[in-house]
Amino acid sequence: MPFSATTVLDSLLFRDAFGTDAMRRVFSDKSLIARYAEVEVALAKAEARCGVIPMEAARAIAERTEVASIDLEALRHETDIIGYPILPLVHQMARQCGEAGRYVHWGATTQDIMDTAVVLQMRAGLAIIEGDIAALRDGLADLARRHRDTPMAGRTHLQQALPVTFGYKAAIWLSMFDRHAERLAQLKPRVLVGQFAGAAGTLASLGDKGFEVQAALCEELGLGVPVATWHVARDGFAEAVNFLALVTGSLGKIALDIMIMASTEFAELREPFVKGRGASSTMPQKRNPISSELMLAASKAVRQHAGLMLDAMVQDFERATGPWHAEWMAIPESFVLTAGALNQAKFALLGLVVDTQRMAQNLAISRGLIVAEAVMMGLAPALGRQDAHDVVYDSCRRANEQGLSLADALSADPRIAARIDRVEIERLSQPENYLGLAPQMVDRVLAGRQ
Repeated sequence: MPFSATTVLDSLLFRDAFGTDAMRRVFSDKSLIARYAEVEVALAKAEARCGVIPMEAARAIAERTEVASIDLEALRHETDIIGYPILPLVHQMARQCGEAGRYVHWGATTQDIMDTAVVLQMRAGLAIIEGDIAALRDGLADLARRHRDTPMAGRTHLQQALPVTFGYKAAIWLSMFDRHAERLAQLKPRVLVGQFAGAAGTLASLGDKGFEVQAALCEELGLGVPVATWHVARDGFAEAVNFLALVTGSLGKIALDIMIMASTEFAELREPFVKGRGASSTMPQKRNPISSELMLAASKAVRQHAGLMLDAMVQDFERATGPWHAEWMAIPESFVLTAGALNQAKFALLGLVVDTQRMAQNLAISRGLIVAEAVMMGLAPALGRQDAHDVVYDSCRRANEQGLSLADALSADPRIAARIDRVEIERLSQPENYLGLAPQMVDRVLAGRQ
């Protein structure tokens, strides 16, 4: 294969890092042209059913249309001149269909065919995304279940805050994708809707048959019937790409967590081992979190496309000028990038290496200071919250200055020793005894999937 690609999506070197073959096939030129032809054939069938064109013509169009025989170079050349591919395609289809060719594209406009073809691509693309999300949810559920009670340091502002469990963290990741699955199910009826309305969207060319043909076309293609023309009402397409931005945004959040937790100083997580993956050209010891890096990069790129789709919603009158064309860039790239990011996530998360021993070591690094709140709340009933805060604060300061454990510092303070004995101080100072409802939250997230 010649090295002719100019983007990572089609690059011989990078295409499988940022996309998947399955999603590239859905949004390839070959697939798009086939979808255009599929819509034109379905339109002919629908119009024949409604008595608009002869049934014999519709049969001929369906039988004689051969996408494999389309002269792609001629199609490219005419598209370059006209600015759109439908008229050049109709010319070739009409020649293929002989006398019936005069009924190809009857009453339609270019955008009808192009929009509906993109909807068909999006339906196939969303099916892939749906399957990937389902697999990822299963993997995250397993991770949350296995580590329901695995204690680790919870961190806020990159500082140790309070103990949590790794299962709790995984359950939070899972809950995002449970919501994404719900969002996907909800957006399909709004997005997977056909487009057929004619030149200015009024179906004027079909007289009183317009709505009937529109419904028949959508039935042929298995798509929803639009309530009104959406030539310039692009909220459906914008919603789809912004949904992909939400999915990749969640992947970016997970990726950032993994990358930090995989750093040498943390060493709590590692991506699955594959010989040579993540290696450095100069540092043999390196094991870089490659999948997480790619997930994070994809999230940033899809976010940009989501903004572009929102911008493209601002369209002029009954047919847009440039904004429509912006979708041609944003939609395919967003789907391919999202599929690639999900593929990287499945690799990273379904085989994630969790070092529970290192999590325990990191949790103990503060010598119990991470649960100072537990001691404070234990003293609060006797001292009042503010006084309890002050005496525990003094003990924490002394522990830091003198290198003591929190339990030793607390026991040395007579204000505390007079209230609770050493056994209770030890109990309150154990991080694994102050997990709150983290394990129960894991249970709630898992129960919500049943």
